Amino acid sequence: MGEILVTTVVERPAPSPRLTPRAWGMLLVLCGAIFLEGINVAMLNVALPAIRADLGLTTGELQWVISAYVLGYGGFMLVGGRAADLFGRRRMFLAWLAVFLVVSALGGMAGEGWTLIAARFVAGVAAAVMTPAGLSIITTSFPEGPQRNRALLVYSGTAAGGFSLGLVLGGLLAAVNWRLVLFAPAVLALVILALAVPLIPKTPAERPADRRVDVWGALTITAAIMLLVLGVERAAHVEIGWTAAIVAAGLALIALFVVIERRSPAPLLRLGILRSGPLVRANLAGLLFAGAFFGFQFIAVLYLQELRGWSSLETSLAMLAIGADAVLAPTLTPRLVDRFGNAKVIVGGLVLAVLSYALFLPIGTDTVYPAMFPTMIILGVAFALAYGPLTIVATEGVEESEQGLAGGLLYTSFQFGAALGLAASTAVIVAVTDGSDPAGLLGGYRAALAVPIAAAVLAAVVSASGLRKEPVR
Repeated sequence: MGEILVTTVVERPAPSPRLTPRAWGMLLVLCGAIFLEGINVAMLNVALPAIRADLGLTTGELQWVISAYVLGYGGFMLVGGRAADLFGRRRMFLAWLAVFLVVSALGGMAGEGWTLIAARFVAGVAAAVMTPAGLSIITTSFPEGPQRNRALLVYSGTAAGGFSLGLVLGGLLAAVNWRLVLFAPAVLALVILALAVPLIPKTPAERPADRRVDVWGALTITAAIMLLVLGVERAAHVEIGWTAAIVAAGLALIALFVVIERRSPAPLLRLGILRSGPLVRANLAGLLFAGAFFGFQFIAVLYLQELRGWSSLETSLAMLAIGADAVLAPTLTPRLVDRFGNAKVIVGGLVLAVLSYALFLPIGTDTVYPAMFPTMIILGVAFALAYGPLTIVATEGVEESEQGLAGGLLYTSFQFGAALGLAASTAVIVAVTDGSDPAGLLGGYRAALAVPIAAAVLAAVVSASGLRKEPVR
């Protein structure tokens, strides 16, 4: 008689959404880094008047304190994300966190405007590498599904919370001395670096065997993005001819980059990754969402400070309710994603964003804060629902070897969207404002609200196009 071979198939249980203590430790370190990046940007914004007074900067020079960081951050993000894939995510994260620490401290010691501007540019480059590296450590350390979703939602909530709390912390520190606004991130970076070394594990297989560097692709795309960001940033400050020339040069370099990548044996950006509908939708929606959010924030700050005469600290406290997303993102959003799926939650968040901006339209010269509060709190909920799930969609299904690249693409979209929203809002305010009297200023601010409203509507439409394509849960 022949023997009957019985094979027992053992099904592996689905990964639990619960994280181990060591996983929480690693996640909190990475959250600390994205929190650092958030407060770094926000705190400096409210310290600009004090920096101008101490260093004697002109308005143009002062603008470059922000723009230098934006250029470094936006221009090198894609290259930084790919560098993490090629040379080790942990190594890139730790090395550029150390660079961020040093240049933040040097910026705090700056005695002249040009040294501060140079330090801000290098800080932007450092953030452009460590941010996608940190994100890709999460997406490659946690299995796709509930664990990764929970980790990404905690991470994104921390990022948003850092920006909201940074406004308040910046107001408090700048009231003492503006240099503390740069020294504080340096101290926090030192603490994070000391914790990151033991808590982020070494993964010997994280680097591919083929580590050829696409030098021409890297140079071309970095120059292209920097020119596009520069063109958008300067749109409201220079002649339209110069802006058009800068943007045209950036677009020409994008076209050249595509040609280079098609011929490169080891492309910086594998163009096939752009065939993913969810990834493209997430990046486009993220660009529009960031443009709407930063455009609104700019309008609201000008309204509160220039028209209403509120201090920077009062303005920061007024907008603190937006920071509700730091609590809601890791608590409410995971439950909604599990029940309805990412696409529906994103669309819901974007619709709430449209509502929040529209509720700010009736503002007047004497509007009381309780009438503004619905805008702030609803925007906080909208951010919690949209930001984290966009991050999940933009990295879901991407090969582990390209997770840094996917993160770099998403953060480049966010950064370029922010620059676009700020420039468009500024352009509308400049074009529509009639005089410096309260009525003229109010008219300009109300007209500029069309920018965040339109951008949020477009983002909702883009995201809604993927609703029927998401699998039923």
